Amino acid sequence: MSGRYRWFVVGVFIAFMLLHQADKLLIGPLTTDIMATFQIDRGQMGAVGTGALVVAAILYPVWGYLYDRFARARLLALAAFIWGSTTWLGAVAPTYLTFLIARSSTGIDDSSYPGIYSLISDYFGPGLRGKVYGLLQITAPLGYLLGLVLALGLGGAIGWRSVFLLTGALGIVIGAVILFGVRDVPRGKAEPELEGFDQIAIHRFEWRAAAALLRKRSILPLFIQGFFGVFPLNVISFWFFNYLETERGYDSTVIFILMGAAVLVMAAGAFTGGWLGDRLFRRTLRGRLTVSAIGVFMGAALLFLAINVPNEQVILFGVLLAATALFTLFSGPNIAATLHDITLPEVRSTALAIQYFIESLGAAFAPLIVGALAEQPNFTLADAILVVCVSTLLLCGLFVLVAIYLVPTDIRGLRAQMQARAAEARALAAAD
Repeated sequence: MSGRYRWFVVGVFIAFMLLHQADKLLIGPLTTDIMATFQIDRGQMGAVGTGALVVAAILYPVWGYLYDRFARARLLALAAFIWGSTTWLGAVAPTYLTFLIARSSTGIDDSSYPGIYSLISDYFGPGLRGKVYGLLQITAPLGYLLGLVLALGLGGAIGWRSVFLLTGALGIVIGAVILFGVRDVPRGKAEPELEGFDQIAIHRFEWRAAAALLRKRSILPLFIQGFFGVFPLNVISFWFFNYLETERGYDSTVIFILMGAAVLVMAAGAFTGGWLGDRLFRRTLRGRLTVSAIGVFMGAALLFLAINVPNEQVILFGVLLAATALFTLFSGPNIAATLHDITLPEVRSTALAIQYFIESLGAAFAPLIVGALAEQPNFTLADAILVVCVSTLLLCGLFVLVAIYLVPTDIRGLRAQMQARAAEARALAAAD
């Protein structure tokens, strides 16, 4: 497998995730228009976001099992086709109820990412995964920026329905590219202990191996931190555009500048976090999670300061918002890489799917909780965003600290298992 080809695969997955995130996060900038079309309040609109997250949460374990059992590239192509189809259904929905159902169904493909990370882990070894995962995760903020451009540039001219028809069509195109251009590789191929072997023993998904995940000391705090850690990102991506419009009174030009700058900094933060995680991981097995903890606690402090800046101090608000954005995705690539540092290759999709399932359980109700809080007497949308985001970030950080203490034992355990598999590979080579 050539180096050029594996970076081609990364490029295809970046395009998939970028366009998918744009479609998924586009609903935030279009929230005001959609609410006006269906004449609904914030609580009802919050249910739209929650519906998709609930569906995604339910299907994460299903996708994880399928990826570990069958060809990952073909399943990813299927996910892209589902993305396009469900987005089209939402675009033509005539009533609020049908729109709620259609947008909830987009959660089917939202839970497809574990297959991408699992496949990439077999193209790149542990020393590079943090950076590559960081590249993949810049698609979330850049996808939001792309969605913002589409909403502001096309939403007013062609309407929110036509914008969704466009992004749905792009999903179909990406599905075809993955189907015909991306191939699977043996699970575990990129592990350091197995480098240089032409043949390695094939290990497939087993329920026993999946159950063993729960016996790893660090995995429970990693799972729990995820439950709290994704609240802020889902709240901000869903409600922040509306908050800037209605409570800060900023016009579309100011909003685009503020959000555009924050999103670009957030994208840089995703790669920086993964790069720092790889660098520190070479020095200490606790390195990746140390970077994660820094990102979580800095993000909480800076968001608190930003929300409390007076409305008229736009520049100061923008600076603090960008500073918050820098740390927002610090933990993402490092958590994913850490899970792959402690799990067998044939259950990596399952492990990440469980992580995302737990994250979605927490995040699914984030838009709804914030929307409901904002409707309470003497409670603003800013109050709701601040209370939910800061409290969940602090809880997330506490469990990351627990995982930092426990993770070295699990990493050493996986490396021992890989050494045993290297002995199997040597035996196969000797037999030939």
